[in-house]
Amino acid sequence: MADFLLRALLGGLGVAAIAGPLGAFVVWRRMAYFGDTLAHSALLGVSLGFLLDINMNLAVVACCVILAISLVTLQRQRLVATDTLLGIMAHSALSLGLVAISLLEDVRVDLLAYLFGDLLAISSTDLYWVFGGGVLVLALLWYLWEPLLAITINEELAQVEGVPVTQVRLALMLLIAVVIAIAMKIVGILLISSLLIIPAAAARRLAASPEQMAVGAAVLGCISVGAGLALSWHLDTPAGPSVVVAALICFLLLYSLPLSRNR
Repeated sequence: MADFLLRALLGGLGVAAIAGPLGAFVVWRRMAYFGDTLAHSALLGVSLGFLLDINMNLAVVACCVILAISLVTLQRQRLVATDTLLGIMAHSALSLGLVAISLLEDVRVDLLAYLFGDLLAISSTDLYWVFGGGVLVLALLWYLWEPLLAITINEELAQVEGVPVTQVRLALMLLIAVVIAIAMKIVGILLISSLLIIPAAAARRLAASPEQMAVGAAVLGCISVGAGLALSWHLDTPAGPSVVVAALICFLLLYSLPLSRNR
């Protein structure tokens, strides 16, 4: 196997393994639009990375984290409805990023690579970020699993039982921010939410428990990465979108199964 293809496969499998369990909470808590908002803010992080001459991944993580904290703060003040707030922040962050990039006269930025991913161009350094960040995210997710399930089922009851609801919710948002920064090179800013949502939604069809759904989402994500890379290799299609198409096919196939009941 060619080195670039092996790196692409390893990077894609790493991101899928991280995004699957986290995507389960995105689906359960109906946070798809929040994922889009953070993904759009990633482009602002890219532009700040170029402007300040700092590591791109760190800039994206920092930008997503700041946006997540700002969102939690504004949600608590309840000045604007959450969906309206997400819409404002998503499109504003994306527009600010595009404007900032247009001001970079001495830097040539490949916007398509950031928007739609460039999986086949992943480097060894990117792999370190994927697996290093992935281990951290999965460890924190395992540690926070019970509190996250508690606030997902019923936030008021969880608060009565002593669960720090606001802190746990913020931790989930920060984990999503880190995953978006990691996955940006793989599937691109505009498709990150798809890798979080589609495998988890597909796994929900067969899962009988939260743990089964989390593991199933990771497995389906890995299958989608392998199938998407094969599709890209044989048909000469963009790798990132091909992975998302493969995930969609998995979703459609699973939901076409004649199961006795939906989960």
